[in-house]
Amino acid sequence: MRNKEVAQKFYELAGLSELAEENPFKARAYLKVAQQIENLPVPVEDLAREGKLTSIKGVGKASANKILQYLNTGHIDKLEELKKKIPESLLELEKVPELGVRRAKILFDTLGIQSVESLKKAAMQGKIRNLPGFGEKIEKGILKGLEDMKNRQSERISIGIALPLAESIVDELKKYSPVEKIKICGSIRRMKGTIGDIDILVVSNNPVSVMDKFVSLGMVKNVIVKGEKKSSILSTENIQVDLRVVQRELFGAAIQYFTGSKEHNIRIRELANKRNLKINEYGVFDLNTNKCIASETEESIYESIGLPWIPPEIREDSGEIELAIEGKLPKLIELTDIRGDIHLHSLYSDGMNSIEEMAQQALQLGYNYIAITDHARALGVANGLSIERYKDEKKEIEQLNRKFAPFKIFFGTELNILSDGRIDFSDEELNLFDICLAGIHSGMNQEKGKITNRIINAMSYNSVRAITHPLGGIIGRRNNYDVDLDSVFKEAQKRDVLVEINASSQRLDLNDINARRAKEIYNLKFEIGTDAHSIDGMKDMRYGIGVARRAWLTKSDVINAFSLEEFEEFIGKR
Repeated sequence: MRNKEVAQKFYELAGLSELAEENPFKARAYLKVAQQIENLPVPVEDLAREGKLTSIKGVGKASANKILQYLNTGHIDKLEELKKKIPESLLELEKVPELGVRRAKILFDTLGIQSVESLKKAAMQGKIRNLPGFGEKIEKGILKGLEDMKNRQSERISIGIALPLAESIVDELKKYSPVEKIKICGSIRRMKGTIGDIDILVVSNNPVSVMDKFVSLGMVKNVIVKGEKKSSILSTENIQVDLRVVQRELFGAAIQYFTGSKEHNIRIRELANKRNLKINEYGVFDLNTNKCIASETEESIYESIGLPWIPPEIREDSGEIELAIEGKLPKLIELTDIRGDIHLHSLYSDGMNSIEEMAQQALQLGYNYIAITDHARALGVANGLSIERYKDEKKEIEQLNRKFAPFKIFFGTELNILSDGRIDFSDEELNLFDICLAGIHSGMNQEKGKITNRIINAMSYNSVRAITHPLGGIIGRRNNYDVDLDSVFKEAQKRDVLVEINASSQRLDLNDINARRAKEIYNLKFEIGTDAHSIDGMKDMRYGIGVARRAWLTKSDVINAFSLEEFEEFIGKR
């Protein structure tokens, strides 16, 4: 699936087009195409093969030709033309916090800055602060942003990129090579928020054919090594993928070993040694006879050392071994437990689909309810709504509820926690809504005490039921803001406010460590919201479930795992 790859090229087209001061409508059109392709539920290459590219909203004949050209040749003539006019390195500048396209262009025109290195040098020499529209504060913000970007370069890849890539490789190998069994392992199987590389295991009676297909897949950028039993490639997203072929009778042992974590596996080996056994990627062996006593299934590996099967998400040596020995492992929440999604954005603010389309998608996902929580007025960049616009939205939701009953659409809002801790509307105005979420969307560089007090103050509003994306980070793009989470959790406990696990693959906020702390120390309840701005974004719920399972959460900890009646009762309490 090459959607993100193609979308990235159109993001580059949009950025370079704006930097080159071409017709602004072109830049917006490229941006729209990028967003549509990025959120496609099907592979863009399949639509190209079927001649259906223009069926994508916003993709006309010219854009379709650019997509075809890239898929067939690996380049786009228009993009190469723009790169000759504007240094491609300027695209990196616009990603620096405090900059953006317009300021990057000013720096290029006035100081000749066209790289991150020259930007840092100019900022350190104090050359930026005197330019119109900049100032000392922005100059300092640029230096901090550059440091943050440097730190993020060493970060791992978001699971939102890695898992779809791994799944597409699995699908291709299943279709076009002699695969008997295949399994994604490693940190992806443990649903870590970020991953280093991808591990895939295969059983096949013709390993050579499997490897030939693997190294020739469309997403292969470089072949690192090719062998009969193991091959490694670098994908177009610069992710290393390792494929191993193992014998059928050793498949379970290999799955357990290559799933990890390293710390978990060390503890497993210690338990085995106490039973005069040893465990490795080939099975469980009696130390006296060297006879293999378990290898074919993962369950048999655990059973051989007196343990029940342990869910991959909690294999981190964080208490799972001890509870497994006692037979007290919790029944972790599952994706099928989710009854609704209560953090969704529609066309009314900055979403890409209508409320009706979001509802239809929810029905396909098997949900009983959703909440539409479009942005409130203070977030102008996201087309935030006034009370009057919200009233129009409420009328549409009431009509749709009559159409879709017994499925229910709750009328909600995502409020902005402003710099002084206030929110967009008064208590009286907030009575309009079924449910109110609130989150920080601006002023993220404030010091820790101010950020913390803003969130605490927002919870004092009686209508606020949940705090969204509590740390504000975006994986690979923006660090978390500085906040005292324990103070936030204490206040949430006191006021019966939910904390969100934001399931967007770009956020995954809270992470599993903080979510587990919120549950075990403060006994908080959670909502898992996708923060979806499109119907395809609603499928990100699986990433939020991954976080929740890694945090040891059960069905009873998550309010959108409640039935419709239980959910209505809960949001009506406060």
